[in-house]
Amino acid sequence: MSLSSCRLSGIIVAALYVLGFVSPSIPTRAETHEHNSLAGQLLIASPLMTSPAFSGTVIVIVRDEKEGAMGVVINRPIGDRPLASLLQASGEKVTADLGNVRVYSGGPVEPGVGFVIHTNDYQGRPTIRIDEKIALTSSPDILRDIGKHHGPQKSLIAFGYAGWAPGQLEGELTHGVWVMVPEDPALVFDTDRAEVWTEALALYKGGR
Repeated sequence: MSLSSCRLSGIIVAALYVLGFVSPSIPTRAETHEHNSLAGQLLIASPLMTSPAFSGTVIVIVRDEKEGAMGVVINRPIGDRPLASLLQASGEKVTADLGNVRVYSGGPVEPGVGFVIHTNDYQGRPTIRIDEKIALTSSPDILRDIGKHHGPQKSLIAFGYAGWAPGQLEGELTHGVWVMVPEDPALVFDTDRAEVWTEALALYKGGR
């Protein structure tokens, strides 16, 4: 897969400016062109996947448009990091100890760019609603709110993403290197990360 060459649309590119990068006004789904979007699906690497970058991964599709698709891997934890250090890296002045958060590798593209996927009980500026259950917020405010216990009930912080050129993801699905199931918040936030791929694949097989 040639992920680095993927040409993403303006709304997808806008979603990349997270955690202290530029925070533009992100269009709502109603403002985008009509498209049979896969956003909100869980993309599961099948046993046919041979790429080390994606073998055994489960990805939340954040955006899928005519110009390309974008997703975030949810089952490759990097480790725990001080929340204050993430805010400081985004240019925020933080002196208080806000505790630690788990950080994930969201994909091989732009590994220095951060994303917060979270439950829909939190609305920030700007927030992209992925589906009826989960969203993505592109502002350092959500990190401060998480540290102050005013953030979403559940969240996942990832750096990097996976991207596909127009028609590329559909082609890979046709060739069977990926399978899909509807997004499940329990798999996104709660399931032991070592079990996410196995459980997601079992969910796919059970729904066939």
